[in-house]
Amino acid sequence: MTAALAGCLGAGRPEGHSGPGADTGKQSEADPLLVGHRLMDAGEFDLAHRAYTRAGAAQGLTTDVLAGLGSANLAMGRLGTAERLLRRAIEGDEATPEMWNNLGVVLVEKGEYQEAEQMLRRAYALDNGASDTIRDNLRLALAKTRDSGYDAETEKDYKVVRRGGGKYLLRKTP
Repeated sequence: MTAALAGCLGAGRPEGHSGPGADTGKQSEADPLLVGHRLMDAGEFDLAHRAYTRAGAAQGLTTDVLAGLGSANLAMGRLGTAERLLRRAIEGDEATPEMWNNLGVVLVEKGEYQEAEQMLRRAYALDNGASDTIRDNLRLALAKTRDSGYDAETEKDYKVVRRGGGKYLLRKTP
């Protein structure tokens, strides 16, 4: 019996193989920023926020990480946090039209129509007018700016809709 057990002591697992659920100490190969984008497209905003947080821990608070966190917060209705993060994102040289658009959407949601119009004009200019989403958001901000009266019922008629690719659209509810 001792001889049989002695044979088991020397045999180990082949190199690079581990059992199910074993922690090998290796990090996941998936880029948390890409995971966050995919989760946003799937409508999993809380999970996307967590992925963007992991990306921030791994890569630092880059423009893309800030924009991702801001967009996730926008989707979850955390407008103050979304605004702060998106403002930091557009400070960088790598700011995209989508980042400016999302900040504009936040400002429209907060009722700050004139500043939203400026942000959306910038997004539209950077995008060369190619995005229907940005154009529609700019039209809404312009209409809201012209309509200076506050009407709580009209405000309830709009909701934020995710269009994919980090773009948001303000839509009239049926």
